[in-house]
Amino acid sequence: MTRNDDAPAYPVGLRLSGRRVVVLGGGQVAQRRLPPLVAAGADLVLVSPSATPSVEAMADAGELRWERRAYRAGDLAEAWYALIATDDPAANAEASAEAEARRVWCVRSDDAEAATAWTPATGRSEGVTVAVLTGGDPRRSAAVRDAVVEGLRDGTLAAPHHRTRTAGVALVGGGPGDPDLITVRGRRLLAEADVVIADRLGPRDLLDELPPHVEVIDAAKIPYGRAMAQEAINQALIDHAKAGKAVVRLKGGDPFVFGRGMEEAKALAEAGIPCTVVPGISSAISVPGAAGIPVTHRGVAHEFTVVSGHVAPDDPRSLVDWTALAKLRGTLVLLMAVERIGAIAATLVEHGRAADTPVAVVQEGTTAAQRRVDGTLATVAQVVRDGGIRPPAVIVIGEVVTVGVGNRR
Repeated sequence: MTRNDDAPAYPVGLRLSGRRVVVLGGGQVAQRRLPPLVAAGADLVLVSPSATPSVEAMADAGELRWERRAYRAGDLAEAWYALIATDDPAANAEASAEAEARRVWCVRSDDAEAATAWTPATGRSEGVTVAVLTGGDPRRSAAVRDAVVEGLRDGTLAAPHHRTRTAGVALVGGGPGDPDLITVRGRRLLAEADVVIADRLGPRDLLDELPPHVEVIDAAKIPYGRAMAQEAINQALIDHAKAGKAVVRLKGGDPFVFGRGMEEAKALAEAGIPCTVVPGISSAISVPGAAGIPVTHRGVAHEFTVVSGHVAPDDPRSLVDWTALAKLRGTLVLLMAVERIGAIAATLVEHGRAADTPVAVVQEGTTAAQRRVDGTLATVAQVVRDGGIRPPAVIVIGEVVTVGVGNRR
C-alpha cells in the first residue's frame, strides 16, 4: 500500500496513563508540551543535556525522569509516543527514523511533514477536551480552539449532558446587571438548567438566551404572599430539585452579600439537596467602578465599608452602628439606601462626618440605563429627589468620589 502524505490526519485521543513517553529536548517547546502529558499520567522520560527552569522544576518535583544527555539510538525503545524537539536537526532526523522503525507515533517540532503525528491545539472545559487540527496552521487551530472553549465555558455553545445528572441547586450570583459580568461558571450552569428561579435584580437579559424548554420562575411572583416569600422560594427550590431538575437560583450581585443566599443554602442542606454556590461580582464595588469611582485610592482611602441601608438609623431593628461608621475615614458604600439616604446622611453628620463629604449615587449601575448624580452629605437627599433617583442604586460616600474619572458609560 502506498502512503498518501496529503491525506487528512486521523484524530484520536491517546490514553497515555502509565505508558512510556519520551521527550527529546528541554527547551521552550518541551516546556509547553510537557504539562498536558503530566496531566495525562504519562510515564515521562526527558532526554536533553539542558532544560528551561520550568522543565527543571518539573523534574525536581518528580513529574518526569530527566536523563541529562543528548539523544542516542535506542532511546525510543518501548515508547508509545515521542516528542522530538531538540535544536539538532541531525539528531531529530535520526530519532524520527527510529520512531518510524519502532512504530512509535512521533511529533517533530522542527518538521511537521516528517512527523507521524501532529499536536492539536487543545483546551478543556468542565470535563470536555477540545482538540483542533487545521492542516498545519497552528494559529488558526488556536483561534478555533479558543472560540469553542469560550463557547463551552460561557454557555453560548450548547453542549448538554445526556448522561444522568445529579439533580440539585446552584445559587448563582449574576453580578450587578450587565449580562457580560456574570462569571463563566454561572453562565454555563444557566445554559444547563432545567429551571431558573430569578430575582428582579438578576441580569434579566440572560434569561432571553435560555432555550424554550427551560422553566423560568420570577421569585417575586411565587405565591403565598409577601410574608411567606422567602419560605416559598426555599420550598420551590427544594420541590424542583426533588423532581430531578437541575435548578439555578439566579440572584443579583453575590448570593451572600445582602442576598439571603445562606438562608436558601441552609434550607437546601436541611432537605438533603446538593447545593453549589457560584460567587458573583457585588454591586458594592462593580457599580462604583463602572461609574469611574474607586472605592479605595492610594493616599485617599485605605478602607471601605459596605452597609445595608434598608433599615433607617433610628429603627430599633437596625444592626448598624452608625456612630462608629461616622468616625471612619475610609469609603462608605451603601446598598438599598435610596429611600432612607436623608436620615442616614443626617445621622452621619450628627456623629462627626463632615457635612461637605462628597457623595455619589449611581442608579442601574453597569446597565444601559446607568445614571449618576453627585452631592454632599448635606445635599444628597435633595439631589436624589431632584434627580428622580430610584432603586436599585449604590451610594458612595467619601473623598474617592472626587478622584474618579467620571461616568464611563
